Amino acid sequence: MLLFTNIQIILLYSFVLIWFIPKYHSCESTEDTHHCVKPKIGAEGCEGPDMQGPTMALVPYNKNNDVLSIFNQPEREFNFAGQKLKISQDWNKLGVAAVVWDAAIVLCEYLEAGNVDLDKKNVIELGAGSGIVGIVSTLLGAHTTITDLEKAIPYLTEVVNTNLPKRFEGQFTVQALDWRENLESRTKTYDVILGADIIYIEETFPDLLKTIEHLSDENTLVYISCRIRYTRDSNFLQMLSEVFDLKKVHVDRSRDITIYKGKKKTK
Repeated sequence: MLLFTNIQIILLYSFVLIWFIPKYHSCESTEDTHHCVKPKIGAEGCEGPDMQGPTMALVPYNKNNDVLSIFNQPEREFNFAGQKLKISQDWNKLGVAAVVWDAAIVLCEYLEAGNVDLDKKNVIELGAGSGIVGIVSTLLGAHTTITDLEKAIPYLTEVVNTNLPKRFEGQFTVQALDWRENLESRTKTYDVILGADIIYIEETFPDLLKTIEHLSDENTLVYISCRIRYTRDSNFLQMLSEVFDLKKVHVDRSRDITIYKGKKKTK
């Protein structure tokens, strides 16, 4: 989750986005989770990007609200890839960048199910926030670059180092990456690009698209896990689909999260 500006963080203290009207989709579903792909590497499904409409509403932020109280927990525990993870949270200091969002959890579950071949792949996570997606990718065998804005790096580094055992040293790195920066010095492309809940600030969309384009080649797979809150969020998916062949590959109904997969269009 990309860091907000100071003004945006202040606004978020007053209002927080929560689930309002669930949107249901086609494709086969089982119980609460709706899968557009089978849980195995290489499975495909759900033709077309299928830009869904907004499903969220603004409500006053109240830390005692049962729905929102999870963000005020100092630590959350998860089990992924045979590892118990303890992810610290610090909403008061870093706001949305220092909590674990549903889009990240759903993407971790998707990766753990074996839908993406991560073993020995070069992977980058954009707008990592708590870093849980990058951590799980590393546990699943990827060589991972976990990124966010400079302000978030001390928190992100601490969380990552706390949760990755010593045997993973040299397999991951935590780096500052501002999508607005000149990317010419970054000559490396990646096998897989991951992003969880990173398409919610409209003014960042052109720079985010530029960054994804720059860090990818014709073989790169891009996975974006998101909850569509506003029409403008769907607009980014439309922007992305102009450069990448984009398709919906997974929908979690209970948490209203969709994962999109993209690959650069061939000229």
